[in-house]
Amino acid sequence: MTGAEPGPAASAAGRAFSVGLRNRFRGITVREGMLVRGPAGWGEFSPFAEYGPRECARWWAACHEAAHQGWPAPVRDRVPVNVTVPAVDPDRAHAIVAAGGCATAKVKVAERGQDPAEDLARVEAVRDALGPSGLLRVDANGAWDVDTAVRMVRALDRFGLEYVEQPCATLDELAAVRRRVGVPVAADESVRRAEDPLRVRAAGAADIVVLKVQPLGGVRAALRVAEACGLPVVVSSAVETSVGLAAGVALAAALPELPHACGLATMQMLTADVTADPLLPEDGFLPVRRVEVDEASLRAVEVDPAGWRARAAAARAAAEGVPGAPGAG
Repeated sequence: MTGAEPGPAASAAGRAFSVGLRNRFRGITVREGMLVRGPAGWGEFSPFAEYGPRECARWWAACHEAAHQGWPAPVRDRVPVNVTVPAVDPDRAHAIVAAGGCATAKVKVAERGQDPAEDLARVEAVRDALGPSGLLRVDANGAWDVDTAVRMVRALDRFGLEYVEQPCATLDELAAVRRRVGVPVAADESVRRAEDPLRVRAAGAADIVVLKVQPLGGVRAALRVAEACGLPVVVSSAVETSVGLAAGVALAAALPELPHACGLATMQMLTADVTADPLLPEDGFLPVRRVEVDEASLRAVEVDPAGWRARAAAARAAAEGVPGAPGAG
């Protein structure tokens, strides 16, 4: 740990990483970001490449909170999690679930270039691997139109769905699907800003909201969103290293109620980590703890930090409304 808390400029002097994914996930094969160390521990800043400074500002706020403030006290010491199954073939899907050690699985469907038969085969394989008592949810990432979503949800529900995540892109579409199917609907991509969950609830668009710490600006910000929204919450990751995952675990651990398993068991999706003690599930749970970066592990995936330091500075400037900052104004 450092001594006195560094100012914002010093905070941006982080170390960058680039880690491969075991399977293509939402169009990417590499996860990149920056780690920052402060008096409270390590924080992760890893917005996706297409995000500009204004959106990155919330990701930076989450990183700064982790490194300099720490997180609220937990009300539980472990968090139930699901195994995440990318849009892979049925044999691979079965193997991922069998090795995942979780009683709940989330399956990616509606992948570009794949047809509905592939989704059905993948979900069937996952149900087989889970057994009849396991919980199974699917995630379409907003790819379906309303009629397709209704048709696919009904077809997939033969395997017993806990809920369907983001079947369509807009709130109106989500509400229309929710009125026509008996499977609960969860909103994920529709929740990117603090006001979004309130709109989701007002529109009658979902039964569940999926919250992610970095996009919402930190654990405390996400807790405020959850309280204001009043819907059941599933905490999910943005496919971070164990440093970023620890923030998601901290959010899930601090929620007054946690009725569903969380999408935080994503470390297995990466080919490496920045710690010698990764956050991996045990009997379907993740422990609530901080993560210490291991120097050798970080060096193995470390890259030039110049670009990431510039992104962090631009994000901070946009958040502060500094005139002339990239993306601000």
